[in-house]
Amino acid sequence: MKSLQLRSLLWDRVFRLFAWGCSLALVGVFCIILGFLVIKGYHTLTPTLIFGDTPFWEALFLKRQVFDGLFPAIVGTLCLILLAMVFAVPLGLFTGIFLAEYASPRVKWVFSIVFDILAGIPSIVVGLFGFSVTLFLHHYYFAQLYPCLLISALSLAFLVLPYMIRSTQMALESLPIGVRITAIGLGATKFQNIIYVLLPASLTAIVSGIILSIGRCAEDTAVIMLTGAVATAGIPRSLFSSFEALPFYIYYISSQYADHSELMKGYGACLVLIFICMILFVLAHLIKTKLSQKLMYRS
Repeated sequence: MKSLQLRSLLWDRVFRLFAWGCSLALVGVFCIILGFLVIKGYHTLTPTLIFGDTPFWEALFLKRQVFDGLFPAIVGTLCLILLAMVFAVPLGLFTGIFLAEYASPRVKWVFSIVFDILAGIPSIVVGLFGFSVTLFLHHYYFAQLYPCLLISALSLAFLVLPYMIRSTQMALESLPIGVRITAIGLGATKFQNIIYVLLPASLTAIVSGIILSIGRCAEDTAVIMLTGAVATAGIPRSLFSSFEALPFYIYYISSQYADHSELMKGYGACLVLIFICMILFVLAHLIKTKLSQKLMYRS
């Protein structure tokens, strides 16, 4: 009996050490990648990298166009992410609620398979589909429609929808049975139970899915390359204009740089993109905290 306990303790210690080792290895790889980018690109992080030769205030208030800086790509990236989230969050949230709370087992099984398959589709296929739909609409319905910011945002929203749907569904379904039935037992309707109990209780997991979707929208290149991103478009003036984006800029500059200084600008653009993602993640966390406090207070 003692030998069995000692063996169990030994395996438990080995497992914990292995888990710690894997975690430290991942953190180490992240630090190595981030450190490499910082070493290569920190000296390029100057106002010139962002605004080029254009004065700061004139660029910020769109009085003059920035030609040699990242400012148009930064604005295009933010517009792209926000538009994609505007399209994807409501659809993903309500579809996940439907699958978790209203769908029959057969419907849930069919839809789950479909969304899992969609989640595995390569982004280049989604980009090609968006490009093909744009060509179809251009030839048969809207002659003025070309690859643009709106098409890219819709394509990215379609790309991240399966992740948001499944994360919402799993967040709701993983709640303890006591949380799920308490309000119902006190006389609340199903809708009230979802709004005032289930969503606040699963908000952390749902927002985590949204944060992952934001990261996917910010880094994807294949979709936007086929649906509207170009190298020198400037600030997007409408939903139907071409745009610049940091992922496409990084891809373009790293594959076609003319000298070492241009490549260093690519490393600087990587740091800017990481910084933007960090800001968006912090904002999403703050919004999650505020919403959770409000919903729990109402309930």
